[in-house]
Amino acid sequence: MTALTLEKAKQIIDAAFARGAELKLRPLGVSVLDAGAHLVAFQRQDGASFLRPQMSAGKAYGALAIGMGSRRVEAFAKERPHLMAGISDVSGGRVLPVVGGVLIRDHAGAVIGAVGISGDTSDNDEAAAIAGIEAAGFAADPG
Repeated sequence: MTALTLEKAKQIIDAAFARGAELKLRPLGVSVLDAGAHLVAFQRQDGASFLRPQMSAGKAYGALAIGMGSRRVEAFAKERPHLMAGISDVSGGRVLPVVGGVLIRDHAGAVIGAVGISGDTSDNDEAAAIAGIEAAGFAADPG
């Protein structure tokens, strides 16, 4: 299993910001969590709103907690709202079931963390997360 180091997390964030600039996205907040849902790194671009740390981390946390990218987590929340409410309760409200959380997989396919981005539309947040993960040499699983 490849480790998700601070250096790799910084690469992910830098590449996500670069993709955001290419797409002319609104200011982003990017959280990188390891497989145990511990924060490895967070950065917020100038002008990003004050809840971006919590929102981006919540997207990544949800992906890790449920074991699927937040695209599927969002669909899951719509299909099974009572279960999602329970997951939210047991997680202390840390799960944000909205697109923009992407699992990070190593070359063997093991989940080594997740990236959550918040700041623009959910689809654009996800696109920036995928770009960051791939730029760092990992496989993105938006799922």
